[in-house]
Amino acid sequence: TKHRSCVSLFQKVNQFARIPLQFSTLVQSQKTMTDQSQTDLGLYKPPPTVRGMTELDRAAFSQTVSVPAIRIPTNVLNKAVKSLKKVALQRPGLKRVVEEHSEDGNKDSSEGEHRLLLLDPNSITSADSFGGEEAEALKAYGVPQEIQKYELQLTYENLKSEEILRAVLPEGQDVTSGFSRVGHIAHMNLRDHQLPYRKLIGQVIIDKNPGITCVVNKTNTIDSTYRNFQMEVLAGESNMVAKVRENGVFYEFDFSHVYWNPRLSTEHERIVSLLQRGDTVVDVFAGVGPFAIPAARRGCEVLANDLNPESFRWLQHNAKLNKVDRKITSFNMDGRNFIRGPVEERLPALMKGSQKIHVVMNLPALALEFLDAFRGLLGPEPDQSLDNLPQVHCYGFSKEDDAQRDVVERAEASLKTSLQGQCSVHLVRNVAPNKEMMCVSFTLPRGVLYSTHTKDKPNPKKQKCEDPTD
Repeated sequence: TKHRSCVSLFQKVNQFARIPLQFSTLVQSQKTMTDQSQTDLGLYKPPPTVRGMTELDRAAFSQTVSVPAIRIPTNVLNKAVKSLKKVALQRPGLKRVVEEHSEDGNKDSSEGEHRLLLLDPNSITSADSFGGEEAEALKAYGVPQEIQKYELQLTYENLKSEEILRAVLPEGQDVTSGFSRVGHIAHMNLRDHQLPYRKLIGQVIIDKNPGITCVVNKTNTIDSTYRNFQMEVLAGESNMVAKVRENGVFYEFDFSHVYWNPRLSTEHERIVSLLQRGDTVVDVFAGVGPFAIPAARRGCEVLANDLNPESFRWLQHNAKLNKVDRKITSFNMDGRNFIRGPVEERLPALMKGSQKIHVVMNLPALALEFLDAFRGLLGPEPDQSLDNLPQVHCYGFSKEDDAQRDVVERAEASLKTSLQGQCSVHLVRNVAPNKEMMCVSFTLPRGVLYSTHTKDKPNPKKQKCEDPTD
């Protein structure tokens, strides 16, 4: 097969490549509202009167449920609770150890001598439900293996977010959703049937996730040059300036005006791990600096470019924030103009040196097309051969069954040369069903750089790209 040397390894593990990659640094990315067992949801199901609620009424979720409990002498309480921790009740904001009450509701006359440990009704239904180790511990501590019922007052605070939303949204419709965390901001992509409940959903996310003070929902698909998108604030403050720490590096940016994807933390780290002190990094679509700044911290010289003036501004800000502004030369240009301007000017001198040159092109909706800017970039080949050719790491989306082959063939089409035996392909992540983000890495062929190809003029026309959440 033509590209066997480039993609055969990935074909062998294709079944694993199709598994969606859950990105979690993070601190910056979380999943919420996941499925629970139907037993658990049935026991703690909120009152049916909350169905269809669009404005959050926390008091409406209060209810009383009956749970099992065991009576434990206070002198062995700590030891017994530790031995029974696997079957103890665990609910948000709920005390597992409570005082006894008599039938009339008053405190028991033996106050101080015993406490009740509330148990998980999914694990304990009778005295015979305890496992061997637990039964032995109870016997050792002199605790009768007797179960009693305790009327537990549950409130909104004791319910999990998925329980609340499952009770509110239309019965039978999928309520599973997720958000990406960007500093104090939770970024959601709500489905159509969830939109009438979006304000309530936003407030629940804030209530149940400490540190989240703003919830936003993407309101349209990207169609701008700058890879940002319109957002609606669902709940909380309208402050869009996020502060994020990724792989030990601090970033600040206005999330409503720049592109940031917390699911790419591992990929940023992977590329930076390839770099050595003294290398040069050319970051064609730098954004706010997730490749450029770690590279500079590693001791590399960096040429970082982004067309979005807001990204350019925050890139410079973050370089100063991380004290690497002297290592980064930043540009606010179209990608092709950047390659055929500052990069073309500096490349011959860099290629005379021994330190590696890495070109990073992370605009997966379009980057493969931008490879044509390298054709004939350096004109006629000089008499003295320069062997220090740039290493390119170019990203692309693919919806093809063989995503590896697809991105290689598209790279070859832009370069007008074969990459057979000269490239590697890395699966970055599964973006959506049948859509993957790939990175193809290769040494830029000498025949591409020099004028065996016609040098194209830069195209000043602004390019549009796909959904930035991809």
